[in-house]
Amino acid sequence: MTKADIISEISTKTGIEKVDVQETVEAFFKVIKNSMIGGENVYVRGFGSFVVKKRAQKTARNISKNTAIIIPEHFVPSFKPAKVFVDKVKNNSKKVGVEA
Repeated sequence: MTKADIISEISTKTGIEKVDVQETVEAFFKVIKNSMIGGENVYVRGFGSFVVKKRAQKTARNISKNTAIIIPEHFVPSFKPAKVFVDKVKNNSKKVGVEA
């Protein structure tokens, strides 16, 4: 499912015009991105958490030159689904016929 599919489905279910739904969805994603860029985590009850994770400095190898390089400490965005959400997906995927 793409963002366009999500916008179409929300528009169909709510009766709100696609343009308005698109602006709302874009604003939602922008708020999440800006919060995470600022180092804040975003928690959506019943859905999950958008969390900024810290990766420690580590030494890696450049195989082609056979040299060691240091990857500095950095932050990466991560999503952790809520337990309720995970349980629903687990239970429903068996009924639909999706194989793990």
